Amino acid sequence: MRYLGFFLALSFYKILLWLALPIVYLRLLLRARREPAYTARRAERFGCVPDDIKPEAIWFHTVSAGESIAAAPLIKKMIGNLPEQNFLVTTMTPTGSERVHQHLGDSVDHCYAPYDFIFAVRRFLRKTQPRMLVLMETEIWPNLIMQANAQGIPVVLINARMSERSARGYQRMSWLSHPVLGAITHIACQSEEHMQRFINLGVDAQKISALGSVKYDLQLPQNLVEQAAMLKTQLNLRARPVWIAASTHPGEEEQIIQAHLLLRSRLPELCLLLVPRHPHRAGDIGVLVNQHNLSWRASSEGPTAGVYDVIVGDVMGQLLALYSLADVAFIGGSLVDHGGHNPIEPGLLGLPIVAGPADFNFVEVVAQLSEAGAYKKIANADELTEVVSELLIDAAGREQMGSNARAVIMGNVGATQRTLALLGRQLEV
Repeated sequence: MRYLGFFLALSFYKILLWLALPIVYLRLLLRARREPAYTARRAERFGCVPDDIKPEAIWFHTVSAGESIAAAPLIKKMIGNLPEQNFLVTTMTPTGSERVHQHLGDSVDHCYAPYDFIFAVRRFLRKTQPRMLVLMETEIWPNLIMQANAQGIPVVLINARMSERSARGYQRMSWLSHPVLGAITHIACQSEEHMQRFINLGVDAQKISALGSVKYDLQLPQNLVEQAAMLKTQLNLRARPVWIAASTHPGEEEQIIQAHLLLRSRLPELCLLLVPRHPHRAGDIGVLVNQHNLSWRASSEGPTAGVYDVIVGDVMGQLLALYSLADVAFIGGSLVDHGGHNPIEPGLLGLPIVAGPADFNFVEVVAQLSEAGAYKKIANADELTEVVSELLIDAAGREQMGSNARAVIMGNVGATQRTLALLGRQLEV
């Protein structure tokens, strides 16, 4: 009876995907109008693998830029351990693709992963014949996982997380989710809490572990200090107080700019580094800044002698250097219901961290940082103004919060090495 239920659920899922195919393709075309990079290599998203992709690789699927950056140190170590082995890294976004080329270069093959249409997945697997599939965080795609399992390909989900909200959704679809999760060879979770949620969904406790988050093992670029110093001169920020709002989303920028207006009434020299999650939105944000009679420039522009109220980040891969210029960091995706973005990067750089109420993407990290006195959660834009103002004025408090944040991050390193050992054991099975 359970098998019949799963068969019907998976069949229904496949039918829904077929019905959605025209919508998916149309959405891809519309996305390409806003972001031209989505125009290129469109066929790869439907399983058409480039001819130069080598078969029998260890396949890492890293989705977007954040996952690509987080996985890069692990992949580099694995390449060092297995120099004769082919490696394939796939993403779903152009920014993720850029990060793969930036961090891994020619040491891996790269293309876009197929959408979860059964024809695309089968076509992709037929061409690539991977030795192992390594998924990151929450990439649980039924057709991909079930087809890989049917072909005897080990599937390992690493850096896995399962929020309470997601767990409730999976529980409602247990006829489908239970067999799909059961087809994963091993799940390496970020924490005991995430592990328990997977177990509650029916995952065999023998096939799951808590190894920590590889995102704690962030490797700062060796030239970061020089890069930040050059950018500080280029943006004419010397001797100015600076705060950064990073990885922001629509609905947040208006609140952040309003807060900046109030902050400037107290600190007239203050500059805001406003870095949207998606750099192509920089122009729209510039229009918003102009509407509030504030001056702005893009971070990619050349050196200037001018003094600007707001600098809008419009270049991928520049965020760490921009963090290095700031005195206080606000984490975007938290004043809207997006779940917040990664607070580990500013924490490692020793910045005091401020964020809104939506933090379900990084609950455990936020809890540790908050307990250490390194993270302040605010409810709205008014509180954002007050907290940032206090931190900008209190240099000693800023320094203590930043020091606490860095201590938390450094106390959680090591997940990369533990995950590397796990993957090695799975290859030997």
